[in-house]
Amino acid sequence: MSLPLSIIIPAYNEADRLGASLETVIRYLRDSRTNAEIIVVDDGSSDATARIAEEIFARTPEISARAIRCEQNRGKGYAVRTGLAAASGEIALFSDADLSTPIEELTKLVEPIRAGEADVTFGSRALDRSLIGTHQPWRREQGGKVFNFVVKALTNLPFWDTQCGFKAFRMSVFRPLLPVMKIDRFGFDVEFLYAANLANLRLKEIAVRWNHCEGTKVSVLRDSRRMFNEVRLIRKNAKRGVYDPAIKAVNAKSIELSGAEAKI
Repeated sequence: MSLPLSIIIPAYNEADRLGASLETVIRYLRDSRTNAEIIVVDDGSSDATARIAEEIFARTPEISARAIRCEQNRGKGYAVRTGLAAASGEIALFSDADLSTPIEELTKLVEPIRAGEADVTFGSRALDRSLIGTHQPWRREQGGKVFNFVVKALTNLPFWDTQCGFKAFRMSVFRPLLPVMKIDRFGFDVEFLYAANLANLRLKEIAVRWNHCEGTKVSVLRDSRRMFNEVRLIRKNAKRGVYDPAIKAVNAKSIELSGAEAKI
């Protein structure tokens, strides 16, 4: 059965904070009377991440929810794609497990898609920095700014923050892109937006509230180099035509949907 919304939460060794985050999301869904499913994707954790999710879901049977367990750690990009592929929602949103962007910001991303104004929406810390409550350490924040500058230069994407872990998708047109996505780790956000842009989907960057949470898995030195290499790989894949079959499928789906709407 199709639902209006799916909430995807990728998690790797998040046993210490996942429980509180899931309780917050469930409370929000109840209080706002939002009809949605929750999908936690455990990315090969070595702790009790999956068990904690399953225990909380068992206590809240009124919420449609499940945990998907990946047997080995493949990366956040792989976990998000796995969750999106399993989503039954007409719109799917993924959120970081630490809820660094409060779940209450969900409507900012979902409503433009529901209104037919966008196909992909994504949270941004750069559009209005007054919405940042707790900042990252200075070195990490400056590294993020440099990375986004490089992304703009290499991809020509006109966005200021591609890395915020809060994005939503109209699944009818975004789903065909999932099988050709190649980036499993932190550069996956760029690939999502780059491929969606190539497919002429409507992208919208939206200012959201955000707070730095301790316990991030990102290493500035190790992962920055990997992310730069992944952005170069995305460009190479585009030149090789890796995304072309999916882009054709998206365009065909868009034409089909436009025709269906015209008949209504």
